[in-house]
Amino acid sequence: MSKQAMQAGQAGQAGAGGAPDERLAERLKEYRVLPVITVGDAEAALALCAALQRGGMRAVEITLRAPGALECIREVRAALPELAVAAGTVVDPETLQQAAAAGCDLCLSPGLTGRLLDAAREARVDLVPGAGSASDIMQGMDYGLNCFKLFPAAALGGVDMLRALAGPFPGARFCPTGGLGPGNFRDYLALPNVACCGGSWMAAPHLIESGRWDEVEALAAAAMAE
Repeated sequence: MSKQAMQAGQAGQAGAGGAPDERLAERLKEYRVLPVITVGDAEAALALCAALQRGGMRAVEITLRAPGALECIREVRAALPELAVAAGTVVDPETLQQAAAAGCDLCLSPGLTGRLLDAAREARVDLVPGAGSASDIMQGMDYGLNCFKLFPAAALGGVDMLRALAGPFPGARFCPTGGLGPGNFRDYLALPNVACCGGSWMAAPHLIESGRWDEVEALAAAAMAE
């Protein structure tokens, strides 16, 4: 894990078991849009992330779905130190530990389990666990967390779901992902309980496969525009 990631993890987990720390929510808010990337080739990952950064993006989420994803995290962290690199699809303690060792700045998961939350707290790694229900949020809050990934956001009710969750959980902040695109992501960002949102439209497989980096950069710039 990089020194920057370790320091962030120590800060972000400071409230575990008590009042949640707000610094992770502030970091997510700075990211605004988190491009979800599934790529296993380090050269392609570097070219893609460089294009996203040129477009103004401050962070990327490299999912652990593809072989070689951990190496991509290492290479991007080394080559683009100003770009925050999150590991996505972290589903168990083992993948969390591997992602942390690769130097990621934080981890995101599509769900949450006690084992995963325990591992993140023990390793002092910032984790944004997936939450699909009030019970998930309550379990995360028991660990002192207040940032959650609403996934799959659109299928769970989207904007209406987030508005409903704001009542009982006024301190919770969300990164909705799943079903978001250029036509609706601003509707999510307009909600006060949304810190950032995730999507893959600016890093779609056909853009990566054809090396259309100028188009990637343009889509990133449009997503980051207020």
